[in-house]
Amino acid sequence: MTSFRIACRMTQTASAALIGLALLACPASATTESAGTAARNETIVRQAFDNWVDGGNVFAELLASDVSWTIHGSGPVAGTYTSIEDFVEDASLPLISRLSTPLVPEVHDIWAVGDTVIIRFDGSATTTSGAPYANQFVWIFRMTDGVVTEAEAFLDLVAYGEVVDNNEPRAE
Repeated sequence: MTSFRIACRMTQTASAALIGLALLACPASATTESAGTAARNETIVRQAFDNWVDGGNVFAELLASDVSWTIHGSGPVAGTYTSIEDFVEDASLPLISRLSTPLVPEVHDIWAVGDTVIIRFDGSATTTSGAPYANQFVWIFRMTDGVVTEAEAFLDLVAYGEVVDNNEPRAE
């Protein structure tokens, strides 16, 4: 056997040994725990979205009071909100108050890995002027003990802005 072949076999053996050691260092219980957390979080989020479709308040069900919610993009509503009150008052209410029908989500996908849940959905409603509103959303949640502590939102902020700028708030 040539010295090159011997070196290759030694490298393969060393690689296999390192992979084995890495697997031993990461116990199966950690992987099982992460999968269990992901499954629980996905179930919680899926149930909250199902309740939203039935008229529930998805934010009240899911968000920690001190949630950090970031809306990505540019425009007046983009930025980070550091509590559920700030987020609802400054980001959600300006839109929702200008809709004459509830915003109804149509969930396309929910993915969960460990403490992270990603939801891709469409939302539609009718504005106070009678025009349709439709948007596409991706929300990324970081969850702790079954509630969202960090959220990131991606949506069409131009469509959001058009509703806010061109419709009067509902009379309450």
